[in-house]
Amino acid sequence: MNITLPKLSDILTVVKRFGFGDAVDILLVSLLLFYLIRFIRDRRAGKLAVGVLLLIALRVLSNAFDMYLTQYILKNIFQIGVITLVVLFQPELRSVLEQVGATPIKGIKSFGDSRTASPVQAVIEEVTSAVGDLSETKTGALIVFERTTRLGDMILTGTVIDAYPAAFLIKNIFFNKAPLHDGAMIIRDGRINAAGCLLPLSSNPDIIKDLGTRHRAGIGMSENSDAVVVIVSEETGVISTAVGGKLVRGYDAAGLRAFLMKQLAGEGEKKRFDIIQRVRSIREHGVGKGDQS
Repeated sequence: MNITLPKLSDILTVVKRFGFGDAVDILLVSLLLFYLIRFIRDRRAGKLAVGVLLLIALRVLSNAFDMYLTQYILKNIFQIGVITLVVLFQPELRSVLEQVGATPIKGIKSFGDSRTASPVQAVIEEVTSAVGDLSETKTGALIVFERTTRLGDMILTGTVIDAYPAAFLIKNIFFNKAPLHDGAMIIRDGRINAAGCLLPLSSNPDIIKDLGTRHRAGIGMSENSDAVVVIVSEETGVISTAVGGKLVRGYDAAGLRAFLMKQLAGEGEKKRFDIIQRVRSIREHGVGKGDQS
């Protein structure tokens, strides 16, 4: 095995030829690798990615040490490797493409934040009020806020409602004897678009075994889109949220309201929300205490 080290003159030549296009090229590749690693780090795909990296490392070693039999086996494996990876990573690849496509749309939508902000806060107030009451009565609920990833396929599995998301209507839909209470409610553009919808279940093996189908459906929906999902446990009344495949449990009404504002509202509306919260604090605790908060 002969290893030839690069000469200093060759390195200097490369440095001299380094231009703006090379810098942009390196930056783009770095960003691609960063987001790819961050995406697969906490998902099932991470384990598959480790296996692929090990095969690549073994291929490099077999070439470096002239391991002919290993080279022959790995060569045949890699010939069908692309197709195999597409099959194995199909759910993750779909989620990546959906989220990549959603990112620039978020920036475009931000231009309309000031125009659509007030309805967003009104919807959040109604949902928070309803979820708080559902939590107290331990009534199960699954509410999906559609963002840039369109959820038409999920809406088709339910019943179209197209109504303002008033708190009493949300509670009536999830009443345990109502015909649509078992499915998910999808809120699109500030209105209840459909209820009784079926969502894809998460196949993540690391999910806590105590969580039921409602939580798995909420996590699965957040894995396959950029939707914000709110879940109320029927057994414990615990309020949870799922975004990007990550479940967070143990919200109260105030915490859920703040979380939804952060995820769904524009910058202008967030500032107005902070002012409203400050006024509430002053009214409840007095001017002195409110100023200190």
